[in-house]
Amino acid sequence: MAKLTIVFGILLIILGVIGYVYTGSAHPTALIPAGAGILFIIFGVFATSDNAKKRMLWMHVSVTVALLLFLSLIRADIDVIRLSRGVSFPYPAAVIEKSATSLLSLLYVLFCVRSFIAARRQRTLNPGA
Repeated sequence: MAKLTIVFGILLIILGVIGYVYTGSAHPTALIPAGAGILFIIFGVFATSDNAKKRMLWMHVSVTVALLLFLSLIRADIDVIRLSRGVSFPYPAAVIEKSATSLLSLLYVLFCVRSFIAARRQRTLNPGA
């Protein structure tokens, strides 16, 4: 899961850079997903620890931050639907970028929850391991 966290961070950085370039490098706030991506890369690096407790800690921190990111941007998902139906927004690129960040965060959370459930099942099947 640490590798997935690093990949997720890289995807957020790419999204932020693309958004920044797409807006003509005029809106530095388009780089906000890139800042979050750097955090996730740091979380992923810390989660590569051999210590299981540290690994669990950093993975839980990363999934919590991703969940908060998703919840804070969920309105952008609704705005993208409105955008597709013809509603005008002052900065449509920002709406699309926020929605993409939200959906990427949701996917990451779902993958993490699936992994946490599998790890829990594995521990209950092999209590000595």
